[in-house]
Amino acid sequence: MKTLGLIGGMSWESSAQYYRLINEEVRARLGGAHSAQLLMWSLDFARIKQLQHDGDWNALGNEMVDAARRLQAGGADLLLICTNTMHKLVAEIEAACPLPLLHIADPTATAIVQAGLQRVGLLGTAFTMEEDFYRGRLSERFGLDVLVPEADDRREVHAIIYEELIAGVVNERSRQVYVEVIERLVARGAQAIILGCTEIMLLVRAEDSPVPLFDTTTLHARAAVYAALA
Repeated sequence: MKTLGLIGGMSWESSAQYYRLINEEVRARLGGAHSAQLLMWSLDFARIKQLQHDGDWNALGNEMVDAARRLQAGGADLLLICTNTMHKLVAEIEAACPLPLLHIADPTATAIVQAGLQRVGLLGTAFTMEEDFYRGRLSERFGLDVLVPEADDRREVHAIIYEELIAGVVNERSRQVYVEVIERLVARGAQAIILGCTEIMLLVRAEDSPVPLFDTTTLHARAAVYAALA
């Protein structure tokens, strides 16, 4: 079993889900008392959140590279960034650390393509929804047609993530907001919805959507186990 190196804490609410999902998948595959061999470097998200909203991506890149190098020094064989947004800095990490990095968008897009779907709605932070580092990978590498919510909906989706979900707050009113955003994406032709923030799985359930949901947290965790046991 390879040792997984997880860059977590962004937020720890979703990093805890990664730990659970990875270990459940290892037990399902190997049985008995088996569990995952992994390391996690967990960052203080208050600092990360502030740097994100200040637009200081150079400082954030330094944080990510430092985390990757710490995991490499600890014996990790494979890196995972346990958040969609910070995949904006994948190039910086890959340039500074030789460990292979499992990009969160890849197992998600693979699952969508295997399901025979092509036009998808994307929910996530404003950074993920509005910038090209994520949408571009989905379209250029996998041929997906990616829809994002309209501006007002993007603001609400982003605010709920940063004001509630990162603190583990699951609010029924906020679930309804997401349901309505999903319905508007479906009305525009979305055949499926990507839960493109690792905390959204805490709020949105399969029954909340008229089309399939692709949860990046679960798909990333499963792909990590597949890679660790390959």
